[in-house]
Amino acid sequence: MRDAINFLVDRLDGLLPRYGIVLGSGLGGLVEEVRGPIRVSYHDLPGFPVSGVSGHAGELVAGYLGREPVIMLAGRIHYYEHGDANAMRVPIEVLRGLGVQSLILTNSAGSLREDLPPGSVMQISDHINFSGINPLIGEESDNRFVGMTSAYDADLADAMQRAAVEEGITLPTGVYMWFSGPSFETPAEIRMARILGADAVGMSTVPEVILARFFGLRVAAASVITNFGAGMTGAELSHAETKDMAPIGGKRLSAILKKMIAGGGTHLG
Repeated sequence: MRDAINFLVDRLDGLLPRYGIVLGSGLGGLVEEVRGPIRVSYHDLPGFPVSGVSGHAGELVAGYLGREPVIMLAGRIHYYEHGDANAMRVPIEVLRGLGVQSLILTNSAGSLREDLPPGSVMQISDHINFSGINPLIGEESDNRFVGMTSAYDADLADAMQRAAVEEGITLPTGVYMWFSGPSFETPAEIRMARILGADAVGMSTVPEVILARFFGLRVAAASVITNFGAGMTGAELSHAETKDMAPIGGKRLSAILKKMIAGGGTHLG
């Protein structure tokens, strides 16, 4: 981890990003908005996990959104790839080591609400860890008992909402439920998720929220809706559909995040 930090300090040449962004499946378009981009392949970073999932570029991109220095992870590794809930620990710890204070997480998700159709964006207000898996299992200090009452930072959430309003984009809030994957949910599981209070389902993000809070980072998160949950339309689900639909909602989310971060003090305080 320290080797990766030292490598990036040299490559970033004085750039000190306060904001980190993790880009989910098919959501890499935001990197094109970065001014003066510095690109580093995950393969070049010592100890950095590399995702084998299509739709994840596998590179770190640093530069500026407006006048605000940022660093983006274009692609993530998932629990279902190797059965390791702690898989994103090194990337998040590296971001913190570079000076990142706030982490914005994005993902592609399935909607459980008819008023959240594919192509829309949902701000995550809370989550349900249905998998029962936790990246802090095995952590040997009392720091593992991380409070999650305010896992999603209120000030960052407000900033995201203000940016959405300025962009004229509807941004409903909702609860995200994490399923381990890689298989999609069954219709019965979707009915259960709705009863338990979930608004969207997906296969990532929750372990990263837990790790970010463990490392003392502020967190905001949003889902791009790529499909309705299993059984809601009668159609079968696929990763190809996720990759096809993600850029549509991804354009909306990119506009929100660009306004939120490039606005600097106006939006983020």
